Amino acid sequence: MSGSPSSGAPVRVALIGMGRMGRAIDALAAERGVEVVARLDAAAMARGLTREALHGAQVAIEFTQPDVAVGNALACLAVGCPVVVGTTGWLAEHDTLRQGVAQHACAALTAPNFSIGVQLFLAIAEEAGRRMRQISAFDAHIVETHHAAKKDAPSGTGIAVGERVERGLGRAVPISSVRVGSVPGTHEVIFDAPFEQIRLVHEARDRRVFADGALTAARWLAAGRSPALYGMHDVLAFDATP
Repeated sequence: MSGSPSSGAPVRVALIGMGRMGRAIDALAAERGVEVVARLDAAAMARGLTREALHGAQVAIEFTQPDVAVGNALACLAVGCPVVVGTTGWLAEHDTLRQGVAQHACAALTAPNFSIGVQLFLAIAEEAGRRMRQISAFDAHIVETHHAAKKDAPSGTGIAVGERVERGLGRAVPISSVRVGSVPGTHEVIFDAPFEQIRLVHEARDRRVFADGALTAARWLAAGRSPALYGMHDVLAFDATP
């Protein structure tokens, strides 16, 4: 199921999870050269992610809930279908997914955020932290804001931003989480001194930015990648994720 797509042919994708992100990906897929061959909601997942259920997909895209994401990904790998995991909040099971990739010799890709702008933001945040390292007057804080239905806090992206700032700054940085309304995602790095403040902000205006990135990742993963656990830094031409 993991062969390279033929030239000009749409990449065949199975969507696992038909919530907000699944529907956004479905709506954008054809425009991005992707054929959705399976749409698996909670009822379909309960029946099992078998080879038949995936309908010959070259790659699956998983956006569900933290408590089932790794199990879904392992089920895909077990039947030879590479998988893009977009669900966040399961960081403690990262090694389990890595072991599954090795066990089944099938590739997977995961990222806390599929926005290309966020990948650039991560690099900028780390560089800002590095430049602040020797300036004790500035305190640092991260604020991440998402819609009220988001279950994990801090967000996967918030954690990634924190890691990058800490890498540059050389010390721990607190993260505050705000859950309100229907905000797709806003991440802010604040450097505050007694008489001035610097703010770095990335604001997602439309959920389609994540759908577009996930489809880009799926097309990349479907192109016959060696068995490994990849990230968006592998897909993009610049180093912008840990």
